[in-house]
Amino acid sequence: MPLGFTTRPQLRGDFGMVASTHWLASATGMSLLERGGNAFDAAVGAGFTLQVVEPHLNGPGGEVPVIFQAAGGSPRVLCGQGVSPAAATVGAFAGMDRVPGSGVLAATVPGSFDAWMLLLRDHGTMTVRDVLDHAIGLAERGYPVLDRIAAAVEALTPVFSRHWAGSAAVYLPHGAAPRPGSRLRNPALAAAYRRIVAEAEASGGDREAQIEAARRSWSQGFVAEAVGDFLSSPVPSGTGEPQRALLTAQDMADWSASYEEPASTVYGAHTVHKTGPWGQGPVMLQQLRLAEALGTGRDVLDGVSADFVHGVTEAAKLAFADREAWYGDPDFTDVPLEELLGADYTARRAALVDGARASMEQRPGSVGDRAPFEPPLYVPGRTPGDRTTGEPTVRQDAVANPADLRGDTCHVDVVDAWGNMVSATPSGGWLSSSPVIPALGFPLGTRAQMFWLDPASPNALAPRKRPRTTLSPTLVTGEDGRAVLAIGTPGGDQQDQWTFTALLRILNGVENLQEVLDTPMFHTTAFPSSFHPRETVPGGLVVEPGVGARTVEELRRRGHRVQVAQEWALGRLAAVARDPETGELRAAADARASQGYAVGR
Repeated sequence: MPLGFTTRPQLRGDFGMVASTHWLASATGMSLLERGGNAFDAAVGAGFTLQVVEPHLNGPGGEVPVIFQAAGGSPRVLCGQGVSPAAATVGAFAGMDRVPGSGVLAATVPGSFDAWMLLLRDHGTMTVRDVLDHAIGLAERGYPVLDRIAAAVEALTPVFSRHWAGSAAVYLPHGAAPRPGSRLRNPALAAAYRRIVAEAEASGGDREAQIEAARRSWSQGFVAEAVGDFLSSPVPSGTGEPQRALLTAQDMADWSASYEEPASTVYGAHTVHKTGPWGQGPVMLQQLRLAEALGTGRDVLDGVSADFVHGVTEAAKLAFADREAWYGDPDFTDVPLEELLGADYTARRAALVDGARASMEQRPGSVGDRAPFEPPLYVPGRTPGDRTTGEPTVRQDAVANPADLRGDTCHVDVVDAWGNMVSATPSGGWLSSSPVIPALGFPLGTRAQMFWLDPASPNALAPRKRPRTTLSPTLVTGEDGRAVLAIGTPGGDQQDQWTFTALLRILNGVENLQEVLDTPMFHTTAFPSSFHPRETVPGGLVVEPGVGARTVEELRRRGHRVQVAQEWALGRLAAVARDPETGELRAAADARASQGYAVGR
């Protein structure tokens, strides 16, 4: 499919823009802008709404990385990734080859609530009640059940009904999975948020004091107490096996969200900003450096030509091999990020790309006299179809174990008339992750599953360490340092592939954001997945049919193991932009999945 096709118009205006993976979250953000709020108020409100309306993709027990720039300020990262419990040692998982993908053993400190509140306190203008109002209303009155929510609950019904009574109380109304299009309520979550609002307002009329009271209610008050009480006894896993959780109320009290500098690289006239290597974001920066060295941008306006797909894919393989070899929480491991993004290292890596042949090898690079960590590879004896998307689909073996249903992620971008810009990727605490805590209406997350139990890995499990996640929002600034673009997508390992492809088009001159998002997508599966069983498909390449039969044929001739996915199957991107000279704002949201929308004026 050539560039120029669009499913929807690109939005343009000068007041404010919100783009997210669910129309109700976008509407929440726009409502707050219309009521006089700024981009930070809108992002926080949208984030809390996403927890309610996309419970199969995120929840209050999850986490969120945020990249933002306040007008007149510099890009910053807000880390809402909770750490592992103090008791989470490799020895605590003796006899296991991995941290389980579901159940309370994999719980880290829930990070999203404190991060959203910190962003509201320091950069927003509204109150706790203002930003929680829409989420509370939707939880109380009900929200429309997406097809994907219904499918997830249907798959998990045996687990909910037999083992997870708290989840059954919320997600099996009248004893059965909700029908697509019906309305689903979560009164326990609404009551928890109403209590937080009440305790915040009881602290007095000062806005910041109210926010601090809300943060205490979460990490040191009734929320942490309810979590601690729930985990004080063994909790059944998805198979009914009792698990003794490692997370405690004290772990929640000891952690708070924090700010840090982004990892950044220059590409042409722009600078791209990502989280540090506790997330996978720097792989995009490495891909940008390789694209510059390989001249991949020359092919971008040709749509999805074989040369473009091949060049992007081969560079991605190198960057993601480095992800496994070097990335981890920099508070615990020495990540040589400066060297990985350096000109000499990039040139050596670019020289490995064969323009005529797909690589079938894992090729992490050495840095100085340091050898890379090389994990054992699991190559399934199936077709390359095991990882077609990052959507919340049931894995092949989940029929036998519905608790293995894999969750996914949400995304929201906001820009306002003042030039404030926010990009956030909430995730975790999925309805499939662990049992709903009856007193709170939400489950804990399972982000510790991202850790390796091999001490040699830079992402090895350790107490109070951040797991290396796939969550990866993106912010771009122009030559004058002002924010010009926020973009991102759900999709696990695919996030920094789909977003990279879109970003490369934008930075090389395609101005229509909707056109960029509607272009056929592709990604490689030729590196270890971040999720159990960490499968690798050597030469694996998944493409949408819109790339065209001739492109597919040529890619196969070059040795790629191409799987053609369904139409409109890869990606759920959202983006907002601002012209710093004219102040014009633009926005777009992916038509894939038929639920993401942009709104603005």
